[in-house]
Amino acid sequence: MQNRLDKFRKHHNKPLTLAEKIVYSHLDNPDTKVKRGETYLDLRPDRVAMQDATAQMAMLQFISSGLPQTAVPSTIHCDHLIQAKVGGVEDLKRSKDENKEVFDFLASAGAKYGIGFWKPGSGIIHQIILENYAFPGGLMIGTDSHTPNAGGLGMVAIGVGGADAVDVMAGLPWELKAPKVIGVRLTGELNGWASPKDIILKVAGILTVSGGTGAIIEYFGQGVKSLSATGMGTICNMGAEIGATTSLFPYNERQAEYLRATKREGIASLADSFADNLQPDEGCEYDQVIDINLSELEPHVNGPFTPDLATPISAFAKTAKENDWPDKLEVGLIGSCTNSSYEDMSRAASIAQQALDKGDKAKSLFTITPGSEQVRATITRDGIASPLEKIGGMVLANACGPCIGQWDRQDVPKNAKNSIITSYNRNFTGRNDANPNTHAFVASPELVTAMVLAGRLSFNPLTDSLTAPDGSSYKLEPPSGDRLPSKGFDAGEDTFQAPPADRNGLEVKVDPSSDRLQLLEPFAPWDGKDYTGLPVLIKAKGKCTTDHISMAGPWLKYRGHLENISNNMLIGATNAENGEMNNVQNQKTGEWGPVPQIAQQYRDNGLGWVVIGDKNYGEGSSREHAALEPRFLGARAIIVKSFARIHETNLKKQGLLPLTFANEADYDRISGNDQVAIVGLTEFAPGKDLTLKVTKPDGETFDITVKHTFNENQIAW
Repeated sequence: MQNRLDKFRKHHNKPLTLAEKIVYSHLDNPDTKVKRGETYLDLRPDRVAMQDATAQMAMLQFISSGLPQTAVPSTIHCDHLIQAKVGGVEDLKRSKDENKEVFDFLASAGAKYGIGFWKPGSGIIHQIILENYAFPGGLMIGTDSHTPNAGGLGMVAIGVGGADAVDVMAGLPWELKAPKVIGVRLTGELNGWASPKDIILKVAGILTVSGGTGAIIEYFGQGVKSLSATGMGTICNMGAEIGATTSLFPYNERQAEYLRATKREGIASLADSFADNLQPDEGCEYDQVIDINLSELEPHVNGPFTPDLATPISAFAKTAKENDWPDKLEVGLIGSCTNSSYEDMSRAASIAQQALDKGDKAKSLFTITPGSEQVRATITRDGIASPLEKIGGMVLANACGPCIGQWDRQDVPKNAKNSIITSYNRNFTGRNDANPNTHAFVASPELVTAMVLAGRLSFNPLTDSLTAPDGSSYKLEPPSGDRLPSKGFDAGEDTFQAPPADRNGLEVKVDPSSDRLQLLEPFAPWDGKDYTGLPVLIKAKGKCTTDHISMAGPWLKYRGHLENISNNMLIGATNAENGEMNNVQNQKTGEWGPVPQIAQQYRDNGLGWVVIGDKNYGEGSSREHAALEPRFLGARAIIVKSFARIHETNLKKQGLLPLTFANEADYDRISGNDQVAIVGLTEFAPGKDLTLKVTKPDGETFDITVKHTFNENQIAW
């Protein structure tokens, strides 16, 4: 890192942010001249991490490369395919049985290609990375949008699609546009009910779901010292919800403390000796600076339906009533990759214990998701899980579960209007339970725990009292808890499979008749001509996230089978023509049908098609299936007001054209009944606009200018 930085500074004689130091020290060519927000960088990440849902397609792509092993250390983590239903032990056993084919495929692929394999029950990828692999000054990419969690240990960790991961595993440099850097200056110190989660909830309210696009969020200031390493991880994790490339904290004693607690004393010592380069340079410049005084920070509740609708707890009850959000709280859910550390659980348990001391219990259903087997084993040993269970909590498997829609929810009728509150990171419509009428709110674990004791959204633990079973009233004291276990961590069950030293003769088999896994076939190449006669498959209205484009939940089981998973393409998007989901018209036959079916009809009749979309199209998950599926079903271009970073990159990787309106008002000029031609592709060049020739059903035509962000290498690809 030092050598590369020295070379880089010869061409850039200026103070650097920490983000710049880490990113630029991983340049394939340290002599690259960089301009933030403009220059495309070729980078050499230190490692790759993949979760089981995205690893399937990534490994299928890697297998097609013909390489004998990965070029960088890589791991696979089984956390997405475990559905929450009746409790951790039973749910894990059922998942292992139901997903045996996929788990066996990933385990055998890991063994053959030199990839570490974390078995089902190990925990959530981001917690496992923090406990075992993250290190200050490193660069990692992961096939999950919440990979930035590792920023809590001073690592630049970035969510990508599977194709990017395959490039790095194959030994190729990874391309990224040089990010801008947004600084968040923290002063003061958290107190009372305020938690690290409230910092990112506040930042989300300031920057919105797209305000961090193309930027790394770098936290600095004296307030950083009061945060735990896992608290920093929480903040970095949810930075994905503001569109940030990643988020990052400077190296400090809290990180060293966590490294030593997780048996990485050597890394801590090395980081200590290198600490100057793990801080921003004095006098460095940020593209934007946000100031937050932690001493004045209120607990926040964000939502519903979007993670950037931030409301301080003092105003939340009034806001909920004004918006007619259901006051009855049906379920509270704590844990997941965002908030499942020892500190999180101990603080939540301190609230639960206060209720038990009064003989009180939860008034809402309550679930607890440990982030890893290590956290589960340790909070069980130390008696932290006990009060959470005694107030009525159900401990789920060490997995993503309801956070990603892996929840067999039975407590309310389907489509019933209701409220839930979680300590998760994302709360898009229908994300947790596939119910578009579930009002999902996001808060800290301790605030969620307090609210389930009251059973209503309008409860403010800072000012309101609870009623004990004997009729007496009591007020909750602010939460308390230890950053790390005083007796050290209990590793629990050993769930790691290291790749064998001798991999000769190992095979990875895919059954041709499988409905879960399918070997990939190359897509047909572009013919070098302009696109003409492309019908608009759907004009998507409003928010269109990767959950809308390629739903998770029950569809996760098809993530390794492109043909089957494509049957969920855009079924959650709202058609601007009729206000309905999953109902579009075939322009050739006049028939109406599901979006994937009409797309397939066009493809099978030799017709390409396009999608028209709104702002921040493709926000949310890193899932490349949201790009693979349109390509598989015949898409040529996705034309929108603006894109989320990862999705735009994924579309390019799959040979699609992500285009944006030069004038956003042109979105309103196109309907779902139009046809378009894309002109200018024969002279396709960086920075050169393309022309969209629109033909209305009555024959009227007009031109629209559209922009792209392709560079020369991407165009060649």
